[in-house]
Amino acid sequence: MRDGWLPIALAPDDCDLDLGQVCTAGIEALRFPCRRKSGIWYNVWTDEPLLIHPTHWKSWRA
Repeated sequence: MRDGWLPIALAPDDCDLDLGQVCTAGIEALRFPCRRKSGIWYNVWTDEPLLIHPTHWKSWRA
């Protein structure tokens, strides 16, 4: 996949990831690390669930 993005269905659990959503310009990345817990995506910095449904992921850049 272009720019290292992978389909969200392949995302691992219990690790910090960079999530993105398809938009008109390609894939727009969220600006914070995310982690899936019990099937729900969370913002790692605030521990709040995401209100969007990401479509792609890649490793979080530290």
